[in-house]
Amino acid sequence: MGVGASEDHRHASYQKKQNGGGQPQTRSSKFRTFILIVLTNLFTIYILTGPYSFDLEVPSSRLQSFTNWNSTSSTLAAELHSTKQQLATSHSVITDLLHRLNSTNLLLQSLLIELSTRRSTNSEDDNDVHQSITTARQLIMNLPREVQLAMGPHKLPLGFHPRTGSDEIHPPVGAGCLNYPKELEQFLTYEVGGECPLDDVFAQRMMLRGCEPLPRRRCHPRSPRNYVNPTPFPESLWTTPADTSIVWEPYTCKSYKCLVDRKKFPGFFDCKDCFDLEGREKVRWMVDRGGLDFGMDQVLATRPRGTIRIGMDIGGGSGTFAARMRERNITIITSTMNLDGPFNSFIASRGLISIHFSVSQRLPFFENTMDIVHSMHVLSNWIPDVMLEFTLYDIYRVLRPGGLFWLDHFFCFGSQLNGTYIPMLDRVGFKKLRWHAGKKLDKGADKNEWYFSALLEKPMS
Repeated sequence: MGVGASEDHRHASYQKKQNGGGQPQTRSSKFRTFILIVLTNLFTIYILTGPYSFDLEVPSSRLQSFTNWNSTSSTLAAELHSTKQQLATSHSVITDLLHRLNSTNLLLQSLLIELSTRRSTNSEDDNDVHQSITTARQLIMNLPREVQLAMGPHKLPLGFHPRTGSDEIHPPVGAGCLNYPKELEQFLTYEVGGECPLDDVFAQRMMLRGCEPLPRRRCHPRSPRNYVNPTPFPESLWTTPADTSIVWEPYTCKSYKCLVDRKKFPGFFDCKDCFDLEGREKVRWMVDRGGLDFGMDQVLATRPRGTIRIGMDIGGGSGTFAARMRERNITIITSTMNLDGPFNSFIASRGLISIHFSVSQRLPFFENTMDIVHSMHVLSNWIPDVMLEFTLYDIYRVLRPGGLFWLDHFFCFGSQLNGTYIPMLDRVGFKKLRWHAGKKLDKGADKNEWYFSALLEKPMS
């Protein structure tokens, strides 16, 4: 009996759960439904009464337009037709623009291809230049320390400088130096701060090979023993200096007397008799003979008095041309090398200005500055044609408008005179003031050997 009562009790509990136990869930569902209805009604009221309410009534004007649809349909059709025509026209214009755009695109592609090719070529050229610079630097870096310092780049202490366009500065040394690394190493082998080797002949050879200016910088040239003061000016112009004014070791002659007398010796010497100031040097350019020998005063007379003031003598030997000009209050700078004699020292002893460089070097003067440039014997057919033309253009450059170029005793062969040198001078642009050509009359001279002397002018405009 107890068992049956218990089962009845469990059955009653089950029924209660089925019927009464679900009541809280039903109430919650009803509450949510109620809230939803209230919110919906509130939203509807807001729509109908708020600032965004909609007018559900159709305006009378619209009703009128609807009723008049048949009358306006023809107008709309006409407007539609017009719009279609405009669209067709626009389509045609767009098609034409597309064709032009396509052509432009093809042209642009061609230009880009050409530009790419040029960039590739320029890039190869730049790579070649960069490779050359790199090779030169590597060559310098493999040489002794003094070579590196004399020829290598040096960093600017304040970094990049706008005037140089770089953060480095490069010493001006001839590229020809790098072609002879062994000679370069020999030339720059010395004690820094000590005495420079006596090797003038070797130095001239380096210069003529294109190593110019010479890179030797940190040693002292040997001073002459028992040096005496020079002769006062103007007597110095025609006085042979004392032997104690020069170091003689590089030369065969050990005295100026030997240099003066060497015209008596057999063999070839550069400017063989120009150290003899009492000989032919004493009368050079003093007389105008109307042929190859022009007189200095006659040349100066072609310009207004006093307008020839400064100039240059290329390869001026012992400086006699500059001495004669100095007597006329004209300053002449003489360029020369110490080939077969102490030319620079001799010129300086006369109270004149000398410059030590070869004819292959660019003249170290600004353009349009010189009143006169003179050269005797040095400019001749031994100079390669291209190099000679460079030199002539450089002379033209430094001469002022109306300046004189006195080309004195230019040596060549007959076929070269008309075939090479006259056209070259015309190309450069000189105007002829005086001109004379004649055969070389020296004993044993070839019949085809010629000289010509010319007085040329740089045009005023």
